[in-house]
Amino acid sequence: MRVLLVGGGGREHALALGLVADPSVDVLVAAPGNPGIAAVAEVREVNATDPAAVAALAVEVAADLVVIGPEAPLVAGVADAVRAKGVAAFGPSAEAARLEGSKTFAKDVMTAAGVPTARAYTCTDAESVGRALDELGAPYVVKNDGLAAGKGVVVTDDRAAAERHAAECGRVVIEEYLAGPEVSLFVVTDGEAAVPLLPAQDFKRAGDGDTGPNTGGMGAYAPLPWAPPGLVDEVMRDVVHPTLAELRRRGTPFAGLLYVGLAITAAGPRVIEFNARFGDPETQVVLALLETPLAGLLHAAATGTLAAHPPLRWRDGAAVTVVVAAEGYPAAPRTGDVITGADRAGVIQAGTRRGVDGTLRSAGGRVLCGTATGPDLAAAREAAYEVVRGIELAGSHHRSDIAAAAVDGRIDLPA
Repeated sequence: MRVLLVGGGGREHALALGLVADPSVDVLVAAPGNPGIAAVAEVREVNATDPAAVAALAVEVAADLVVIGPEAPLVAGVADAVRAKGVAAFGPSAEAARLEGSKTFAKDVMTAAGVPTARAYTCTDAESVGRALDELGAPYVVKNDGLAAGKGVVVTDDRAAAERHAAECGRVVIEEYLAGPEVSLFVVTDGEAAVPLLPAQDFKRAGDGDTGPNTGGMGAYAPLPWAPPGLVDEVMRDVVHPTLAELRRRGTPFAGLLYVGLAITAAGPRVIEFNARFGDPETQVVLALLETPLAGLLHAAATGTLAAHPPLRWRDGAAVTVVVAAEGYPAAPRTGDVITGADRAGVIQAGTRRGVDGTLRSAGGRVLCGTATGPDLAAAREAAYEVVRGIELAGSHHRSDIAAAAVDGRIDLPA
């Protein structure tokens, strides 16, 4: 199988490693890729959000499957353009990708499907923002209605900060705060059949103890030893299948990766958000534990044959990933600094590039991460931090408490 992977971040590096490990993959081409991906794939230049350019590249490389990693190309319609050329694409149509591209659209779908979620209001001016904040109260949850690379959400007790974020975004969704530990569940689907992957948990805040600003994610782990029994089955029954049925009813079936972000509240699981692609950094830990060949799974979803795919196989143990971020991230990340230690096993590259002198340099906010598995969560955690300790990047920072509460048994489910 010839596979074209679209994207060039940490999620795509993890996907690339999974794809090349599949015995059915003969050729992997990545566009635009990054230096880490270049070690396992042929890298081509392309504007990932240009549907025509990506579709033309898929034809040029004679791809049997195109895997679209980031959200922006999906919302731009890259999957549609690829499929129009007769090439199988793993990723939803632009219309279905509105589940991530518009928080308002996602709420409309959830309401129509009867999916348990937070009360919410879409607001476009200061007056409507004020009414929503008054009614829902603190902590205030204010979300940019459109794509914001995982950083468009403010959760705060500070009324002025909530109003300021709403004014900066223009169009926002203001939601009721959902109290409880968060869970990320990836679901591979061809629009009809749906297969859940292992639940994971990520860490959005920049600092230890969930302090500081929201980021795109500072680390993750899987599986979740504290998760309620039957959680995945409940989410599939009450969230995933009703959502897929509602999108089919609207004539815009969702085929690809449905990311379900959940809060485990006292009333049960509630949806925080949907994404239309693999999450980053949860992809790094979930795929590290997946034993089933990845390309075959994604190809089945892309070709409508997922119901016939064999049950997934998982490795024993646990996986942890810790993100190493650039100085100034998330507000104003510094780029161009030399990186050493990135050739260590377990390092997944995200915001990296080669300098003119051939050295590896930082090129984004979340630069790379250390990922490791182990026989249990404590062992995987220690191994991941050992990988991080071997990385040198001036001014970088990382959280020191990824998965610590789960290892110590300190995660309490609301009664």
